[in-house]
Amino acid sequence: MNKEILRLAIPNIISNISVPLLSSVDTALMGRMSAAHIGAVGLGAMIFNFIYWNFGFLRMGTTGLTAQAYGKADREELVLTLSRATVLVLGIAFLLVVFQEPLARWSMIAMNVPADQLPLVKEYFHIRIWAAPATLMSYALIGWFFGMQNAIFPLIWVLLVNGVNMSLSFYLVHTLDMGIAGVAYGTLAAQYVGLLLGVLLFLGKYRDLLPELPLQRLFDWQAFSKFLRINRDIFIRTLLLTLSFAIFYNRSSESGSLMLAVNVIMLQFVHWMSYGIDGFAYASESLAGKYYGAGDRPKFDLSVRLTFFWGMGLALVYGVVYWAFGESLLRLFTNQPDVIAAAGEFLVWMVAFPLLSTPCYLFDGIYIGLTASTAMRNSMLLAFVLFLLLVFTVGASWTNHGLWLSLLIFMVARGSFQGILFKRYGWSLK
Repeated sequence: MNKEILRLAIPNIISNISVPLLSSVDTALMGRMSAAHIGAVGLGAMIFNFIYWNFGFLRMGTTGLTAQAYGKADREELVLTLSRATVLVLGIAFLLVVFQEPLARWSMIAMNVPADQLPLVKEYFHIRIWAAPATLMSYALIGWFFGMQNAIFPLIWVLLVNGVNMSLSFYLVHTLDMGIAGVAYGTLAAQYVGLLLGVLLFLGKYRDLLPELPLQRLFDWQAFSKFLRINRDIFIRTLLLTLSFAIFYNRSSESGSLMLAVNVIMLQFVHWMSYGIDGFAYASESLAGKYYGAGDRPKFDLSVRLTFFWGMGLALVYGVVYWAFGESLLRLFTNQPDVIAAAGEFLVWMVAFPLLSTPCYLFDGIYIGLTASTAMRNSMLLAFVLFLLLVFTVGASWTNHGLWLSLLIFMVARGSFQGILFKRYGWSLK
């Protein structure tokens, strides 16, 4: 079981770490320009995180359902799950592109974008929004690959896409002096390269499944409604999560450009940690779904225990690295002396985050594998209410330290509520 976990987790960790590496490179590129540029790329990226994370169900829901079908050896359901996800992707991407103007306007208001950064964020948004079809379809394909117990294809995809993205962004910003537009165009081009690669990988290994597609079942309402219900619950869960980070950014913006720049960089530490831990969470999605689909309770329980063992071990490594090298890591993101000096006092939160927030990431993986979307949604709702109470009380009175305390307690609450439900219901969770 350890070998099976590591076979899935190690490629996921490598590929996941390249995701925050991308945003870290973007932050570093802007960090050589000004604090305003750091804040602008952070806010612009967060707007798209807010948009795309909310459609993360296209990956998560697809993984859980595919893994269960894989465990049952149901070839029809395997290809139906990807086909239903594709139909959903096309509809959502069309709406995002068509309604990009009001979406941009509402996003700027919601994120409380400062007036001096508004032109930069708008420029970034109206370029990157055109990547929506490729980004969302890639979500569905990667989720499907995970469900098929294939962590290598997502690794190949992420490494190529992020390599193209970073190289292009560096060239457009440094050589062509395109500023924040260069970062946006780099992301746009890389997403379409990724979509092409995903389709080619699918056709190369899984095209024998295509004749199994029963078109008459594709729009069978009973089956499609289950798919939509699971994705609806995951959507609500993810919306609350992204709202939490949006509120965090909003409150950071009110503290001025310097503190916003500090928090943008501190969140890079959080993202590095979360994407690493998610390597084991993704492994848990694949394994929990497979063993649940196969009806193998002993292997399901063993996979849960060992995933937590490995995940918490990695969390300890992150905590030690942030404690020992936090100040040096800050200099990777910016050379602005005032930003480095201001960020130093908040490094203690970066040490605490991996150790205390990891359980919520690992439970997410288990819940997705079980397609326990209702319990997942309800746990997030309770934690979100607690976060709101804290951020407008402790966050207001203890300024930026209060914001970080509120965010940390939010993560701990998520894991605690999920743990209580899982201990009570086990794999019968819904």
